[in-house]
Amino acid sequence: MSKAVLTALNAAVSQGVFPGAVLLAACRGEVRFHEAVGFAALRPRKIRMTRSTIFDLASLTKPVATTTAVMRLIDQGALHLDDPVCRWIPEFSGGGKDQATVRHLLNHSSGLRGWEPIYKKVIEEARGRSGFAGSPAAKQFILDRIHRSRLVYPSGTKSLYSDLGFILLGELVERLSGFSLDRFCQREIFRPLGMKQTFYINVRRKRRGRFAATERSDWRKKIAAGEVHDDHAYCMGGVAGHAGLFGTATDLNRFTRVMLESVHGRGRFIPQKIVEAFVTRQTTPGSSWALGWDTPSGSLRSPSSSGRFFSPRSFGHLGYTGTSLWLDPEQDLVVVLLTNRVHPTSRNIKIRKFRPFIHDLVFQEYIGSVRS
Repeated sequence: MSKAVLTALNAAVSQGVFPGAVLLAACRGEVRFHEAVGFAALRPRKIRMTRSTIFDLASLTKPVATTTAVMRLIDQGALHLDDPVCRWIPEFSGGGKDQATVRHLLNHSSGLRGWEPIYKKVIEEARGRSGFAGSPAAKQFILDRIHRSRLVYPSGTKSLYSDLGFILLGELVERLSGFSLDRFCQREIFRPLGMKQTFYINVRRKRRGRFAATERSDWRKKIAAGEVHDDHAYCMGGVAGHAGLFGTATDLNRFTRVMLESVHGRGRFIPQKIVEAFVTRQTTPGSSWALGWDTPSGSLRSPSSSGRFFSPRSFGHLGYTGTSLWLDPEQDLVVVLLTNRVHPTSRNIKIRKFRPFIHDLVFQEYIGSVRS
């Protein structure tokens, strides 16, 4: 265990970067660091963070669940990257949308808006319809709005990070597989990989566990813990392509091990050719996106969230709640950082400076050499 990394994490708690965190670093298949600091919750009462705390993974849902589900469908021959989205979702057509492909959704170049507050319309509907928010009808309401939405730029011409695009990908997985997204992911990803503490949570069913708390919701009138933070995912019942997944650092390490094995051609879960295509930066102008994964971007003045030293072949993703996942195939290095930085409010953005700092520190501690 690195005392320097542990000291940095405790200092971040003291400085209010987040109430608590779990960091796991693995190098060459061996876990070198796995510690918890701070608190899983501050309100309504303090609860200590532990290594087994379950986090709302937020947008880590995109690579871990939805993107991997798409890879599985491609491996099964059910889907191709350059299939038009309208082939599988005919309602998403017209106004240039016929040109949008599965690849465009994955690399955030479909032309869809990044985000819009559709959930507010659901809340308005819910005032006159008891139990509407979180129902199948509310989910369909959100999907219908996305189907009818206009593109804000021609598909493939630039990149705009889009939750809406990944909501569509979740719908696509369900239509092709015949299963709900959560059931498909359990059957095809989490159960085969032994990820026993990785799951979606239906908002109408309580699930027991030691959860990290997130933000207080004004319209839900409570602090969420064991309930999805993202408002669109909540309104869709807790299961969506862009957010809704919960999990632990241990499970994410299992997942990253399999991903790296596949990148190196040693795994059987997904063929090397498919995984390499998904973790390689695309050619969209001005974009660092691969397919469902991001790659390092930035400069010495404004480094990537992975810091200055991760190789160009690295891939990872961030989650709004304060989560992140970065893998470096050249060094066989994984860093899983799970925090509850949005608790009790998402106005706390100190993690933006902390992320590159802690990844640089981990790299120096366990790899030892610094890239020039």
